[in-house]
Amino acid sequence: MDLGIKGRKAFVSASSQGLGFACARSLAREGVAVTLNGRDAEKLAHAADQLRNEVPGARVSTLAADLNTTQGRQRIISALPELDILVNNNAGPAPGGLEDWDENALLGALQANMIAAVQLMRAYIPGMRARGFGRIINITSAMVKSPHYIMGLSTSARTALTAISKAISLEVVADNVTLNNLLPERIDTPRQEFMAQRLIHEHGISREQARQQIASSIAAKRLGRPEEFGDACAFLCSHQASYISGQNLQLDGGSYEGLI
Repeated sequence: MDLGIKGRKAFVSASSQGLGFACARSLAREGVAVTLNGRDAEKLAHAADQLRNEVPGARVSTLAADLNTTQGRQRIISALPELDILVNNNAGPAPGGLEDWDENALLGALQANMIAAVQLMRAYIPGMRARGFGRIINITSAMVKSPHYIMGLSTSARTALTAISKAISLEVVADNVTLNNLLPERIDTPRQEFMAQRLIHEHGISREQARQQIASSIAAKRLGRPEEFGDACAFLCSHQASYISGQNLQLDGGSYEGLI
């Protein structure tokens, strides 16, 4: 299927690895000019080379900037004054509990997982509306709908992003600017390796046992593949998806038990 986005320009934040990289790869395969982002310029250059090797002819650039700072966001906006596609992604805070969630921790989570995305949307949505095309994807978490205690800090900040994004989506969709959220759970990325190592340390089990324990928590009994996630992102950025906005698409192997 031709998604109708060849030649469009996309910025994918926090995309030197993991879910962000998966989205960038799928967009590049559709002929989108993709800018990768992260804080480590060397790691970004390696990711760009990997993407060019995987997608011959891909138009890939890099932009090292810290999303969590005003200066970093301004660097992005100055380097890329116009975008067609914005994929908001960022690392979440570490697992923890109520004793860890002091004011600084709360503000840090909001800065990384809500404020950064909203400020980029503020910068790019007016131009998208004026040109009559825009696609915004926020990578949040399945735990927005199914909170877990140890991930409460991440979940709460991402839920705030979900709420404000829904409000914005109602205002901009008439100008062919759509805004949707992808809610991953247990996609096989470095984040799951981090979680596996945490289980190894806590329970004294092998890496294979840790990964199996993680997979067994999913209804599909396997981890999601990054390319499955990336392709879902690319479709929501497509011409065909112009009637889909303000939605939360869960990529969780069928694990969510609710109706809505």
